[in-house]
Amino acid sequence: MLNFLWGAMIFIGIVVAAFTGNMSEVTNQAINSSKEAVTLSITMLGIMSMWTGIMKIGEKSGLIKEMSVKLQPFLSWLFPTVPKNHKAMEYISTNVIANILGLGWAATPAGINAMKELQKLNKNKQVASNAMCMFMIFNMSSLQLISINIIAYRSQYNSQNPSEIIGPGLVTTLISTLVAVFYAKLREIKK
Repeated sequence: MLNFLWGAMIFIGIVVAAFTGNMSEVTNQAINSSKEAVTLSITMLGIMSMWTGIMKIGEKSGLIKEMSVKLQPFLSWLFPTVPKNHKAMEYISTNVIANILGLGWAATPAGINAMKELQKLNKNKQVASNAMCMFMIFNMSSLQLISINIIAYRSQYNSQNPSEIIGPGLVTTLISTLVAVFYAKLREIKK
Protein backbone atom coordinates (compact mmCIF):
# COMPACT_ATOMS: atom_id res chain seq x y z
CA MET A 1 0.00 0.00 0.00
CA LEU A 2 2.77 2.46 0.88
CA ASN A 3 4.52 1.71 -2.41
CA PHE A 4 1.32 2.70 -4.20
CA LEU A 5 0.98 5.92 -2.18
CA TRP A 6 4.61 6.97 -2.69
CA GLY A 7 4.45 6.05 -6.36
CA ALA A 8 1.25 8.07 -6.80
CA MET A 9 2.75 11.12 -5.05
CA ILE A 10 5.87 10.98 -7.23
CA PHE A 11 3.80 10.55 -10.40
CA ILE A 12 1.48 13.45 -9.49
CA GLY A 13 4.48 15.63 -8.65
CA ILE A 14 6.10 14.91 -12.03
CA VAL A 15 2.85 15.58 -13.93
CA VAL A 16 2.28 18.87 -12.07
CA ALA A 17 5.91 19.88 -12.68
CA ALA A 18 5.57 19.10 -16.40
CA PHE A 19 2.41 21.21 -16.71
CA THR A 20 3.81 24.13 -14.70
CA GLY A 21 7.18 24.19 -16.45
CA ASN A 22 9.18 23.10 -13.39
CA MET A 23 10.58 19.85 -14.76
CA SER A 24 14.18 21.04 -14.45
CA GLU A 25 13.60 21.81 -10.76
CA VAL A 26 12.25 18.27 -10.20
CA THR A 27 15.36 16.83 -11.86
CA ASN A 28 17.70 19.04 -9.80
CA GLN A 29 15.93 18.15 -6.55
CA ALA A 30 15.99 14.43 -7.39
CA ILE A 31 19.75 14.58 -7.88
CA ASN A 32 20.33 16.70 -4.74
CA SER A 33 18.07 14.47 -2.64
CA SER A 34 19.89 11.36 -3.84
CA LYS A 35 23.22 12.89 -2.84
CA GLU A 36 21.81 13.90 0.54
CA ALA A 37 20.37 10.41 1.09
CA VAL A 38 23.78 8.81 0.52
CA THR A 39 25.48 11.30 2.88
CA LEU A 40 22.85 10.72 5.57
CA SER A 41 23.13 6.94 5.15
CA ILE A 42 26.90 7.02 5.60
CA THR A 43 26.56 9.24 8.68
CA MET A 44 23.90 6.97 10.18
CA LEU A 45 25.95 3.86 9.37
CA GLY A 46 28.83 5.28 11.39
CA ILE A 47 26.60 6.18 14.33
CA MET A 48 24.81 2.83 14.18
CA SER A 49 28.11 0.95 14.09
CA MET A 50 29.46 2.89 17.05
CA TRP A 51 26.40 2.33 19.26
CA THR A 52 25.99 -1.31 18.25
CA GLY A 53 29.64 -1.75 19.22
CA ILE A 54 29.01 -0.07 22.56
CA MET A 55 26.11 -2.48 23.16
CA LYS A 56 28.45 -5.40 22.40
CA ILE A 57 30.99 -4.01 24.88
CA GLY A 58 28.17 -3.71 27.43
CA GLU A 59 27.23 -7.34 26.80
CA LYS A 60 30.81 -8.61 27.09
CA SER A 61 31.48 -6.58 30.25
CA GLY A 62 28.39 -7.95 31.95
CA LEU A 63 26.68 -4.55 32.18
CA ILE A 64 23.71 -5.70 30.09
CA LYS A 65 23.31 -8.81 32.25
CA GLU A 66 23.45 -6.72 35.42
CA MET A 67 20.87 -4.26 34.07
CA SER A 68 18.71 -7.21 32.96
CA VAL A 69 18.69 -8.56 36.53
CA LYS A 70 17.51 -5.16 37.78
CA LEU A 71 14.77 -5.09 35.14
CA GLN A 72 13.61 -8.65 35.91
CA PRO A 73 10.80 -7.78 38.39
CA PHE A 74 9.33 -5.22 36.00
CA LEU A 75 9.64 -7.51 32.98
CA SER A 76 8.10 -10.40 34.93
CA TRP A 77 5.12 -8.15 35.64
CA LEU A 78 4.89 -7.11 31.97
CA PHE A 79 5.29 -10.68 30.70
CA PRO A 80 3.77 -12.98 33.35
CA THR A 81 3.46 -15.95 30.97
CA VAL A 82 7.15 -15.96 30.00
CA PRO A 83 9.38 -18.05 32.32
CA LYS A 84 12.01 -15.92 34.10
CA ASN A 85 15.00 -17.84 32.77
CA HIS A 86 13.69 -18.21 29.21
CA LYS A 87 15.83 -16.93 26.34
CA ALA A 88 12.96 -14.57 25.37
CA MET A 89 13.45 -12.62 28.62
CA GLU A 90 17.14 -12.15 27.84
CA TYR A 91 16.33 -10.76 24.40
CA ILE A 92 13.48 -8.62 25.74
CA SER A 93 15.71 -7.07 28.41
CA THR A 94 18.49 -6.38 25.88
CA ASN A 95 15.94 -4.75 23.59
CA VAL A 96 14.48 -2.65 26.41
CA ILE A 97 17.92 -1.52 27.60
CA ALA A 98 18.98 -0.55 24.07
CA ASN A 99 15.74 1.39 23.57
CA ILE A 100 16.06 3.17 26.91
CA LEU A 101 19.56 4.25 25.94
CA GLY A 102 18.17 5.51 22.62
CA LEU A 103 19.95 2.87 20.56
CA GLY A 104 17.03 1.78 18.39
CA TRP A 105 19.31 0.21 15.80
CA ALA A 106 21.07 -1.91 18.41
CA ALA A 107 17.66 -2.92 19.81
CA THR A 108 16.38 -4.36 16.53
CA PRO A 109 18.28 -7.68 16.47
CA ALA A 110 17.33 -8.39 20.09
CA GLY A 111 13.72 -7.50 19.32
CA ILE A 112 13.56 -9.89 16.37
CA ASN A 113 15.09 -12.68 18.46
CA ALA A 114 12.67 -11.94 21.32
CA MET A 115 9.71 -12.32 18.97
CA LYS A 116 11.08 -15.61 17.65
CA GLU A 117 11.42 -16.92 21.20
CA LEU A 118 7.97 -15.67 22.18
CA GLN A 119 6.54 -17.44 19.14
CA LYS A 120 8.08 -20.70 20.41
CA LEU A 121 6.10 -20.22 23.66
CA ASN A 122 2.93 -19.34 21.76
CA LYS A 123 0.33 -22.13 21.84
CA ASN A 124 -1.63 -20.81 18.84
CA LYS A 125 0.97 -20.09 16.15
CA GLN A 126 -1.62 -18.30 13.98
CA VAL A 127 -2.45 -15.61 16.56
CA ALA A 128 -0.06 -13.40 18.49
CA SER A 129 0.04 -14.19 22.21
CA ASN A 130 -0.51 -11.57 24.93
CA ALA A 131 3.25 -11.56 25.56
CA MET A 132 3.94 -10.93 21.87
CA CYS A 133 1.41 -8.08 21.78
CA MET A 134 2.79 -6.56 24.98
CA PHE A 135 6.34 -6.74 23.63
CA MET A 136 5.34 -5.13 20.33
CA ILE A 137 3.42 -2.33 22.05
CA PHE A 138 6.12 -1.73 24.66
CA ASN A 139 8.86 -1.81 22.01
CA MET A 140 7.04 0.59 19.70
CA SER A 141 6.39 3.09 22.50
CA SER A 142 10.19 3.06 22.99
CA LEU A 143 10.98 4.76 26.30
CA GLN A 144 14.26 6.64 25.73
CA LEU A 145 16.50 8.54 28.11
CA ILE A 146 18.61 9.90 25.26
CA SER A 147 17.31 9.99 21.68
CA ILE A 148 20.61 9.22 19.93
CA ASN A 149 18.95 8.83 16.51
CA ILE A 150 17.22 12.21 16.63
CA ILE A 151 20.33 13.94 17.96
CA ALA A 152 22.29 12.43 15.06
CA TYR A 153 19.71 13.65 12.51
CA ARG A 154 19.65 17.11 14.03
CA SER A 155 23.44 17.24 14.03
CA GLN A 156 23.53 16.13 10.37
CA TYR A 157 21.29 19.06 9.45
CA ASN A 158 23.38 21.59 11.40
CA SER A 159 21.08 22.17 14.36
CA GLN A 160 22.41 24.83 16.73
CA ASN A 161 21.68 22.57 19.72
CA PRO A 162 21.06 18.97 18.63
CA SER A 163 20.70 17.70 22.20
CA GLU A 164 17.86 20.06 23.19
CA ILE A 165 15.51 17.23 22.18
CA ILE A 166 16.52 15.13 25.22
CA GLY A 167 13.99 16.64 27.69
CA PRO A 168 10.95 16.65 25.39
CA GLY A 169 11.94 13.22 24.04
CA LEU A 170 12.09 11.74 27.54
CA VAL A 171 8.70 13.17 28.49
CA THR A 172 6.93 12.07 25.31
CA THR A 173 8.41 8.56 25.29
CA LEU A 174 7.59 8.15 28.99
CA ILE A 175 3.98 9.13 28.35
CA SER A 176 3.69 6.92 25.27
CA THR A 177 5.17 3.96 27.18
CA LEU A 178 2.83 4.43 30.17
CA VAL A 179 -0.20 4.67 27.87
CA ALA A 180 0.96 1.62 25.89
CA VAL A 181 1.47 -0.52 28.98
CA PHE A 182 -1.85 0.61 30.49
CA TYR A 183 -3.68 -0.22 27.26
CA ALA A 184 -2.00 -3.62 26.86
CA LYS A 185 -2.67 -4.58 30.50
CA LEU A 186 -6.30 -3.46 30.13
CA ARG A 187 -6.71 -5.63 27.03
CA GLU A 188 -5.02 -8.52 28.83
CA ILE A 189 -7.54 -8.30 31.68
CA LYS A 190 -10.51 -8.18 29.27
CA LYS A 191 -9.46 -11.45 27.55
